[in-house]
Amino acid sequence: MFDPQHHLTIDAPIIGRILPRLPDLLDALFEAGLAAVPGTEALPQGHFHDELMPTIVQMTAAVLRSIEEQRSLTAEEFDDVVGATVRQLAEDRIPLKLLIRSVYGWSVRLWQEARTAAEPEDLPDLFAFSDRLLEIATLLTMAMAEAHTEVERSIYGTEREARRALCAALLKGADTTELAARADITVAETYDVLALRIGRFDKTVPLAVNAVTRKRVRLVQQALDTLAGTTALNTFDGNNGVALLPALAPSAQHAPYANLAADLAAKVGADVIVIDAGTVPSADLTAAAAEASEIGGLAQALSRPTGTYLLDDFMLEYQLTRPGRSRDRLAQRIIPLVAHPHLIDALEAHIKHGSDRKAAAAEVHLHPNSFSYRLRRIGELTGFDPSDPGESRLLAAALTVYRLYPPQTVSENDAPS
Repeated sequence: MFDPQHHLTIDAPIIGRILPRLPDLLDALFEAGLAAVPGTEALPQGHFHDELMPTIVQMTAAVLRSIEEQRSLTAEEFDDVVGATVRQLAEDRIPLKLLIRSVYGWSVRLWQEARTAAEPEDLPDLFAFSDRLLEIATLLTMAMAEAHTEVERSIYGTEREARRALCAALLKGADTTELAARADITVAETYDVLALRIGRFDKTVPLAVNAVTRKRVRLVQQALDTLAGTTALNTFDGNNGVALLPALAPSAQHAPYANLAADLAAKVGADVIVIDAGTVPSADLTAAAAEASEIGGLAQALSRPTGTYLLDDFMLEYQLTRPGRSRDRLAQRIIPLVAHPHLIDALEAHIKHGSDRKAAAAEVHLHPNSFSYRLRRIGELTGFDPSDPGESRLLAAALTVYRLYPPQTVSENDAPS
């Protein structure tokens, strides 16, 4: 007969059978909790793993310690273990009801594990295990609700929103007196201007998009705060934005933001473009930020790799993309090649390797003689000879413009002669 006073002990056979499988079981519990939440299947692989697994390990250790000490866990212990993680998830706008569903998911999985490990003579321990599991789920839910509610009350705090509004006002050239007072910030005479762009997350599931966006916003804010030594002003929305940081003097070795893009890319798992527009007077922020943002979009459109770039890195491309008939006429030169992708590949290899014909031919898996034939064909179709240094530069410019602004039609007046 079941004894309601029976307590689970650390040396109970059922615990002894579970412990050797603990590393694999923790991964299974994590996956079960995630699977219980609709939409998480659209998240990038491992999106929550690095942040949640340490908490799961700590919670498991606390539970085992309480079983060994023959006592119940306290609400304070649970808050110490899960509070910070839940607050972080709340800042990422993960709804509380979804966190509770994840608790249900791993609770069911843990119960299934215990039930499978139990022998007939383990029935008293299995009942005691179920009591302990219900206690854990209850305390965990309470701790999550308290931590989540705490963040919900503060996340839209006046100061935080005022800082974002202040940044937007500075970038528009609007009056900032009231916003600066609300944000408790003295507007500086100069700011370091950074334009940030992160590759778009190409999912349509709202939960996944929201989770990824909020995590990006949080990680970018943390990185900028570290660089600024204070709460950095920025308008980053998960994909792009502008940051205004107190002017930092570059060191003798490198610019202060040289590693920002690479550091962020490692954290968000996507390509990151940072355009360092330098130190700008407050009165000139509108124009400087607009130019930096446009160049950031240009870098992204050109498929530039993750990196922190200066304005000078895109001087040629930026000028080439200024609107006008010359730009359009230049792009028209590439149109005859569109029907011949192998010629465009050859042109790109030629532009990349310049006079090293052998390396260029190897990139497109051709014999140098065959590669030379393709270059001659490009010259025939475009009117620009790739073997001529000047016309080769024009072809490179034409290809850049075409990639960014492909012409729709060719008029008689604008057709290349």
